[in-house]
Amino acid sequence: QVQLVESGGGLVLAGGSLRLSCAASGRSLYGMGWFRQAPGKEREFVGAISWSGGTTYYADSVKGRLTISRDIAKNTVDLQMNSLKPEDTAVYYCAAKRGTVERVPAGDYAYWGQGTQVTVSS
Repeated sequence: QVQLVESGGGLVLAGGSLRLSCAASGRSLYGMGWFRQAPGKEREFVGAISWSGGTTYYADSVKGRLTISRDIAKNTVDLQMNSLKPEDTAVYYCAAKRGTVERVPAGDYAYWGQGTQVTVSS
């Protein structure tokens, strides 16, 4: 069993930055993903990182602005978000799964955090 707790959300002006963190309990050998869900929209993939931290994947909409990293010793995964846009406003979730995280849909992730709100104002 893995428990995930996100933190770091908040309100930021367009062009600003936020850093989200996901703290995981239990084993650290899981691939981790970040997803987001805006009001009235489906949950969408943001990015993911392999269990070793050696490989990352990003949605085209966030490439070059968002960076995922992980600290295996601390069992945390961070999402650094720069050059934020109003369309980045959403609840952000971290998720964990065994095995690959390459091109994996949300439904394949076994564990989810409660989410943290990110609001970008123009």
